[in-house]
Amino acid sequence: MACHNMNWTAAEHDEDRMQETHPPQGAQAALRAIRLLKLFTAEHPELSLAELCQASGLNKTTTHRLLRALQSENLIERNATTGAYSLGRGLMALGVQAMANSDLRRRVRPVLEALARSSGETATLEVPMADSMLIVDEVAGSHVVGAAGNIGARCPLHASSTGKAFLAFEANGLERLGSPLMALTAKTLVDRSAFPRQFIEIRRRGYAVSVDELEQGYAAVATVIRGALGDVQAALCIGGPTQRLHAARRAELGAALCEAARYLNHL
Repeated sequence: MACHNMNWTAAEHDEDRMQETHPPQGAQAALRAIRLLKLFTAEHPELSLAELCQASGLNKTTTHRLLRALQSENLIERNATTGAYSLGRGLMALGVQAMANSDLRRRVRPVLEALARSSGETATLEVPMADSMLIVDEVAGSHVVGAAGNIGARCPLHASSTGKAFLAFEANGLERLGSPLMALTAKTLVDRSAFPRQFIEIRRRGYAVSVDELEQGYAAVATVIRGALGDVQAALCIGGPTQRLHAARRAELGAALCEAARYLNHL
């Protein structure tokens, strides 16, 4: 999404003072409100009314009404100085509640702890969300230097080991890749035509790897967890410094992840 800095105009201030007597009703309004919420990312935590209109394709009046409704439930907050919008505290509370009540998270947590303990590296549980993977749980490894504190972070599908695992094992996974693909480092794979060959290799060995693609100096290994019907639900990942996760170590971790996934798939 391309966002541009735009000033909060007097007209927008006037709209903010408008009393909305007929907010959007029904399923269409709910879907539009959800789509507005999804426009906020780690790269763009604040967006102006104009930016939200441009990104969503909605007109100013409809966007403003939806934002007012979301504000009333504390799902959106507005910066009084700049007029920009950001996700509200109500969403944080819902997110915490969702994670606490997640059956998947409860089921996988002991496995994450075992993986982190045996490998010494950070183990994560991630679920697909649009064009990224969302970290919903994490257990830090025993090393002083390692990845930690990333619950709630989102990683691009094309650059992360979990994203590649999801795409490789998901039906029509290649269609989930956006375009163009962003190069996060010099080693990030951005050529769409190269992914099918990589997916074949991931399916053959059962796990995906990402080495210096998401971040220079960081490597990770991942595999998928399936639901009762065989559908891909989430991904398990072990990650740490590239220096420690050399090729032989990645193969060991990949085997451990596949064993853990088989155990979870048969629970």
